[in-house]
Amino acid sequence: MNAFSNIELQNDLDPKQFDTLNDMFDAAFAASPDKPAFTCMGKTMTYRELDHYSRQFANYLRLHAELKPGDRIALQLPNILQFPIAAIGATRAGLVLVNTNPLYTAREMKHQFKDSGVKAIVILANFGDKLQLILKDTEISTVIVTELGDMLPPVKRMLVNSVLRYVKKMVPAFDIPQAVKWSTVLKAPAALRNLESGTDVAIILYTGGTTGLAKGAMLTHSNLISNMMQLRAVSRSLIKDQQDTVLAPLPLYHTYAFMFHCLAMVYAGNHNILIPNPRDIEGLIKTMQKIQINGFVGINTLYLALARHPDIHKVDFSDMRFSGAGGMALTVTVAKEWEKVTKSEVYEGYGLTECSPVVTVNPAGKVKIGTVGPAVPMTELKLVDDAGNDVPEGGTGELWVRGPQVMKGYWQNEAATREALTEDGWFKTGDYAEIDSEGYVKIVDRKKDMIIVSGFNVFPSEVEEVVNAHPKVMESAVIGVACEKTGEKVKLFVVNRDPSLTESELIVYCRENLAAYKIPREVVFTSDLPKSNVGKILRRELREQELKK
Repeated sequence: MNAFSNIELQNDLDPKQFDTLNDMFDAAFAASPDKPAFTCMGKTMTYRELDHYSRQFANYLRLHAELKPGDRIALQLPNILQFPIAAIGATRAGLVLVNTNPLYTAREMKHQFKDSGVKAIVILANFGDKLQLILKDTEISTVIVTELGDMLPPVKRMLVNSVLRYVKKMVPAFDIPQAVKWSTVLKAPAALRNLESGTDVAIILYTGGTTGLAKGAMLTHSNLISNMMQLRAVSRSLIKDQQDTVLAPLPLYHTYAFMFHCLAMVYAGNHNILIPNPRDIEGLIKTMQKIQINGFVGINTLYLALARHPDIHKVDFSDMRFSGAGGMALTVTVAKEWEKVTKSEVYEGYGLTECSPVVTVNPAGKVKIGTVGPAVPMTELKLVDDAGNDVPEGGTGELWVRGPQVMKGYWQNEAATREALTEDGWFKTGDYAEIDSEGYVKIVDRKKDMIIVSGFNVFPSEVEEVVNAHPKVMESAVIGVACEKTGEKVKLFVVNRDPSLTESELIVYCRENLAAYKIPREVVFTSDLPKSNVGKILRRELREQELKK
């Protein structure tokens, strides 16, 4: 079945009005100079200040760091004021962003930095020791180190940074001779103009596959501007420009939060409240008690934790107008619980890193719980069977997407690009779906083996590769199993080489090599694993065994 969004974009939503993100940023800052842009840890930065700081950052990169247009720069930061400054500043300098998960281990960092060929990095001091371990194996020449409190007023900055470093011991010692402090960077004069981009690629975001390591999806300036306008078109009745305060608990390095907070809300001139540690639910609720929130973008895991926390009723939701959900499936139970608490409907959508990311969204006043809504404007959808034929209405098939938000391709990976993109522009999502007569999409299964833990992608092959490197392991297999808290959790099946291997020993080993959300939560030792005639491990059979329990 084919579906096409017939929503017309108004003239002011035409993505062609901006050639680059820099043009969009210039227009946004000129329209809302004195409006609050981002607040973090009690410090508010206006759009005028964001404009100034990002120009200083751009000037440092091109004059002092001598980086050229098209060079890649990694950002390895939590949700702090430094993130939007660095992201917008690097874009203004003509660089290509490579957003990096702060939870990554040194091994994961090494792959991403080598693959993308990053020349510079902005990193929180807390992760400097990991960077030191792999720096010699990368092309990174410019290292900018910041601490959590660096954008706070002087006294508070000193207090926050000292407590984290000396009391909580959260900043391990490291030695990177060429490292430059954040404060030094912001001493540069503000750039008078943007440096034109040396490439149409604006950002490289890493996403995985069922085999091999993560791939870098290349998103162009046009991809991101188009998707921002598509998102604005379907949310305009809910979001008020230059008025709304929206909570930002999801990590900005993730494509979903990056699009919403660093692009759509910046263009709208709205106020973003950055949450550095959303896992601290009590702290998050205390922040919510201090402000009047108009909007909230989260995932099923976060909505569940908040809705069931005993203090959530202390938050005033009287001004709440919208709650957005994506990144992982939103359960009907959680959607209803959140609506009961906040009196605000949850508008679930669907997207992929390769699609900038938004593909579908439930429209205001027409939400169908259990679906991810119809396609956003300028977007075509179709369902295809395993033979490549279109699926008739009422059937189930792999969802294919075509539109201006679909990526350019995978960074330096033509084979993967050809596999994912057809010659006429269709992107194969790898997700099985149904499309009803009104164009609403329901995701019914994943063609790939990917596991989604709290909105983060976990690819079995990567976890298995790490586990199989343990000297006491013969072979292993990883699947995802249902978990009310995180949507799914990682379950590991292991065939021992040495019977002395224990679950705790294996978990400790995984912690040293994998981000926390990738670590198995269940370990099963077994004498063998189901395999095909050619010896391929059949994860599908393991999943089927789990479902029968």
